[in-house]
Amino acid sequence: MSTTPTPAASVLLESLRGIVGPTHVLVGDDLVAPYVTDWTRRYSGPCVAVVRPASTLEVSSVLAACSAAGQPVLVQGGNTGLVGGSVPASSGKAPVILSTRRLSSIGAVDQLTGQVTAGAGALLSAVQDAASAAGWVYGVDLAARDSATIGGTVATNAGGVNVIAYGMTRAQVVGIEAVLADGTVILHLNGLLKDNTGFDFGSLLCGSEGTLGVITAVRLRLHHPHARTSLAMVGCATYGDALALMSASARRSLLIAAEMVDAIGIELMDSVLGIPSPLASSWPVVAFIEVADGGDASGLPLNDSHDAVVAFDAGEQARLWQFRERQTEVYGAKGICHKLDVSVPLSRMEEVLADLGSLLRDAPTVEFYGLFGHIADGNIHVEFIGPAADDVEVDHQVLEVISRYSGSISAEHGVGRMKVDSLHLTRSAAEIAAMKAIKDALDPAGLLNQGILFPTA
Repeated sequence: MSTTPTPAASVLLESLRGIVGPTHVLVGDDLVAPYVTDWTRRYSGPCVAVVRPASTLEVSSVLAACSAAGQPVLVQGGNTGLVGGSVPASSGKAPVILSTRRLSSIGAVDQLTGQVTAGAGALLSAVQDAASAAGWVYGVDLAARDSATIGGTVATNAGGVNVIAYGMTRAQVVGIEAVLADGTVILHLNGLLKDNTGFDFGSLLCGSEGTLGVITAVRLRLHHPHARTSLAMVGCATYGDALALMSASARRSLLIAAEMVDAIGIELMDSVLGIPSPLASSWPVVAFIEVADGGDASGLPLNDSHDAVVAFDAGEQARLWQFRERQTEVYGAKGICHKLDVSVPLSRMEEVLADLGSLLRDAPTVEFYGLFGHIADGNIHVEFIGPAADDVEVDHQVLEVISRYSGSISAEHGVGRMKVDSLHLTRSAAEIAAMKAIKDALDPAGLLNQGILFPTA
């Protein structure tokens, strides 16, 4: 939905058309519809227009014009987030949405350093393909690879299935280009591994959710590919069993990924998509263990209580991985789904999962729920259906459980709008004040991504 432009907004829109071209300033409900509602369908709000710059210079000019007009700006990449951080709020002053999708260039891979520079709008899958074509691997992988942008994954410090092997997105960033709220360009893309000359703007902007500046390009670290990996899909009796299997696998081989899905998620694959489990029977928990460099998933420390299928070639591995990667899709098919992305200490994961199961089972508004996630790094995805889209009571109860176990209310997707009021459960008042001070220094008028990460003043 778009707002009816005021006279002042009309003047600004004409200025923006002069910067990016009239076809790249979108106004009208039909044109802005894909940009104003998030993937979960829980968050939506009006905008003044969607502006699609194609260069850093155009981004700078757009931000300078909006800053001079006192116009809030919302930065958006692939709009695949789950916490309302990529779409406007339903109330307050409508923003101009700045889409980074046209900033999609990918440079040549530097074979000496194993690095590549990508525009913020480049798709994650495109960067993966460019790295692979040059004989390298980009270390971040997630199910939304064909729609998530590099700028968005950096702004949210995305994780994915390979964190145990390569680290979060922040570990891949060796240089960055960004534009501040007033149009000032910060450029530091040389990719030096040793550069102790003050603040690391890449690390600062990574995870800042677009509140400090608009990322326009990123210098990324690549990795040498593994000659061979194998993947086991294993039925387990308990979460503790799955954790023990992951731990034993890590001691025997190079662990690339360790994931889990509960029985509900596996059944949904069949009932929603018509894809039955290859396991011989139903299990409370199904683990996915991928190992590399001489490791063999068929040699995992399994026993008579396990039920396993092992895949060696890429096609068979992709067939097994879909049972984990399509979980968000199958839950979304059941209705408006509340999706909470949290992390807990591995030593407490079994207790946390038991408490969450009890909470969701007893919650009167919850009709359907399930759990899946990354058992190697303590990241749990909590999915439930029943409460209205704007009913956050159970959401807060889940986050309070996580806080009691010294966990984080956000493992991958950020705080966005959804978790602003719960940030204190993970961060101290002093930490929040320090973060806000940085925000105020770089965006003193508070025009970028209002209401995201920090409450709207």
